[in-house]
Amino acid sequence: MTANESPERTLGINGLGRIGKLSLWHHVERKYFSRVVVNVGREVGPDLETLCSVIEKDSTYGSMHRFLFGANATPCIRIVDREKRLLEVADVPVTVLQTARNPRDIGWRDHAARVVVDTTGAFGDPTASAEEERGSLRGHLDAGTEVVINSAAFKIKDKSKSLPDDAVTLIYGCNHDLFDPARQRVVSAASCTTTALAHMVKPLLDHLRDSTLMTASMSTVHAATNSQTLLDTVPKAGAKDLRRSRSSLNSIILTSSNAAHALEEVIPEIREIGFMADSVRIPIPTESLIILNLTFQTQIGTDGRSSVNNTLLNQIYREASSGTQKGQLVYSEEQNVPADVSGMRAAVVIEATETHTRTGFVDFDLAHVPDVDPRVLEGLDNPMIRVPVTHAKIFGWYDNEYGSYTNMLGDLTVHVHRTLD
Repeated sequence: MTANESPERTLGINGLGRIGKLSLWHHVERKYFSRVVVNVGREVGPDLETLCSVIEKDSTYGSMHRFLFGANATPCIRIVDREKRLLEVADVPVTVLQTARNPRDIGWRDHAARVVVDTTGAFGDPTASAEEERGSLRGHLDAGTEVVINSAAFKIKDKSKSLPDDAVTLIYGCNHDLFDPARQRVVSAASCTTTALAHMVKPLLDHLRDSTLMTASMSTVHAATNSQTLLDTVPKAGAKDLRRSRSSLNSIILTSSNAAHALEEVIPEIREIGFMADSVRIPIPTESLIILNLTFQTQIGTDGRSSVNNTLLNQIYREASSGTQKGQLVYSEEQNVPADVSGMRAAVVIEATETHTRTGFVDFDLAHVPDVDPRVLEGLDNPMIRVPVTHAKIFGWYDNEYGSYTNMLGDLTVHVHRTLD
């Protein structure tokens, strides 16, 4: 047991899908938690050895022991107590629960799990009662945990309801310090895309306060996920996104993204911009790319250059990578492809060689601008004004599974637990 460990530090993980398994990897390597309890909610394969194999092997990252501990590492999972479903994973005791599907029935209280990470993607509504027949995030609280962290953005089904006072969206490195253990018990860690996007937007808003951000949009060229189908299927009744039922193996799928809405919860000042977001799913297993488009009202200097240009933008990101966002934002002047960021511990990797800006002029008719005092217009010979506008395009890589999202989720989980102490 290291100095950072404590018998009281038990983490609960609900689900053993992509983020559930990789979260287990993160925490057994990190060893902040001295014990992990994973709820699978059902039997897996013919025996416990099958579950060990599910944890150990991964088609994207390879074997757990080699990915976490190096090429010369040896397998590090063993069964300690078959009846209790107790494993030892990289020297960390891991208890596997396989009976309860509904969060309220899991029994976190019996395992002293003060923080639970729900990675199932099944319970996104923070307003849903613990008594919901199909389960809810609040069911974890009834089951005995103090805080539940959802590894996805909140989705409130009843649009007449607002976010409850005890719920909050947090992204580590952007607004995680807003967590209030006296008030907040249901936390969203947003999505992989929102995490990367927030780390791209934050340094710009921190430094470009002399320039007015007029418009913003992003597209993510995103790896395929389990929400898609392997081969063509028949859409479910009422399905609106018909492309999701097309083969993820050989299709480019245009689809929506909740990243813009979730970003407003993390960086509230973005609400005034009218941020737009969409996603383009491509047939690779992980690694994704954000294409961020921004338009600024700028100033033109005596040298004829805009006050916002690619040199300034890259300087902002370079400084952030070694300053306030060190360990979360990586600044790269290399020419990367997806494989280069696979597993890389970074919320986002700025592809600095592709940062571009272009400045032009837009003519505004003040007579058509709302709330302009008529007396101002009367004093003008010409209500038309020319405004310099700079369009910026910035690219950011992120490993949407382990490297970016799981690591930032792990940092947030540890922060929340530390704040409870």
